[in-house]
Amino acid sequence: MKRNHPNNHELLYIHLNDRDQYVLSSGIEFFEFARSLSDSLNYILLLKHQFDEADFNIHTLLNYVSEDDLEKLMEENIAGYGDFCWMDFEEIEGLNVLSAQEIAEVLYLGHTKHHLKLPFYNQLGNRFAYMSHDDGWFSKVYYRNMNDFYRMLSQVISGKVTGGRTEKNLLSFRRKREYPPVGKEVLKSLTSVFKEGAVFSIKKVEQNRNRLEIPLWVIGDFTNMDDMFDEYVQAGINPPDGKLVFDKKIKEWSLA
Repeated sequence: MKRNHPNNHELLYIHLNDRDQYVLSSGIEFFEFARSLSDSLNYILLLKHQFDEADFNIHTLLNYVSEDDLEKLMEENIAGYGDFCWMDFEEIEGLNVLSAQEIAEVLYLGHTKHHLKLPFYNQLGNRFAYMSHDDGWFSKVYYRNMNDFYRMLSQVISGKVTGGRTEKNLLSFRRKREYPPVGKEVLKSLTSVFKEGAVFSIKKVEQNRNRLEIPLWVIGDFTNMDDMFDEYVQAGINPPDGKLVFDKKIKEWSLA
């Protein structure tokens, strides 16, 4: 039971575990993630879901979504699912050659949101394993290549400050964007901060004619997002540990 449940666009919490190749976050909804990485998603193997229009794979006894139906899934009320867990994969044939052991590992991952082994399978060619609860409140995403995380985050941050968050359609999002994606090198320079656990406050963004500033606090490692939010509220009383700054004249992001 959540004692505090802010709007998913009030904050953005990031904790990076580079050893096990996953990121814990709060404030990123599924449609934001999928929209940012749509060019990397072919099929989605559903481990925990309530999507009625999914296809069924007889070998794994699991549902999946094709690229053609991804837009429909993005428009769903994912928060209403409770748990929402999936892995991407490249071809149907890859599903059909998973071993019993691998299927067991995948089922365990979807059930517990923890891995028995890192959840990347050559047969699937998957780039992600996505575990979430109450869409946008808690997510744990495994990345085969962490560059995908920075690419996703760069798009999500610009989308949040643009204010186009209610638009789930890919084309309308691109049409409305006013702020460019944050440079991945800028975000990569925050890697050590993300490893500690950091939160951006979208609610406390400040801007004038020349610049926009997103404050950032280092608050620590949380798996319980109620505790994280309580810590964020306390940290927000103090000056931020840093700021992500967009210069409107030169149209570039930097850290301050």
